[in-house]
Amino acid sequence: MPVLVQGRPAADDHPHPTPEAVRGTPHRITVIGEDVLHRRLRPVTGFGDPDLARLVDDMFATLHVAEGAGLAANQIGVDLQLFVWDMTDEWGVRHVGHIANPVLDEVPAASRTLLEEPEGCLSVPGPYVPLARPDHAVVRGVDIAGEPLVIEGRGYFARCLQHETDHLHGRLYVDRLAARERKAAVREMGALRDRVLARRAAREAARGRGTDTPAGGAG
Repeated sequence: MPVLVQGRPAADDHPHPTPEAVRGTPHRITVIGEDVLHRRLRPVTGFGDPDLARLVDDMFATLHVAEGAGLAANQIGVDLQLFVWDMTDEWGVRHVGHIANPVLDEVPAASRTLLEEPEGCLSVPGPYVPLARPDHAVVRGVDIAGEPLVIEGRGYFARCLQHETDHLHGRLYVDRLAARERKAAVREMGALRDRVLARRAAREAARGRGTDTPAGGAG
């Protein structure tokens, strides 16, 4: 399987889970309604700080246990513009990385294609709802050492980059839905949440016993 780490080709046998996920400690994932999910986050400034590297490790560990594609810092309660990803796109390419202080390039309406696909969120556990997003995204930011970073995605990975950047502005995917669809998604979450959280807890327990399995493709 081709692998891109920080947007650059890596060895096809890049470990799964990632070394960061193995080093890190899983955290509780915040849920819709918690304040940190609904406001713009602070820019990252402490580049090269061991605490920042530890945060990235913990985010990867949390992402792996939750079987997600991407995770923003506020999803573990941290007020910083930072997100991580580990997911495989429609073409079988695995994307792994992190970015701080990302800015999405504007895609001119005349040159973009909107794809309506089911979208979910680890902070809205359970439901997946069709949502239209551009099929191409470019984010510009820096890594945790402060080095410039440009990440480009298409299809599912483009959706992931847009979804996670939204988080850093205090926006969940359900905020992009019509009011009726949003209420239906929240109701569905109420029905599915306990089952989803129990699965996460089981995976975290398995990790502690050294019997963890690779993450699935949840959004």
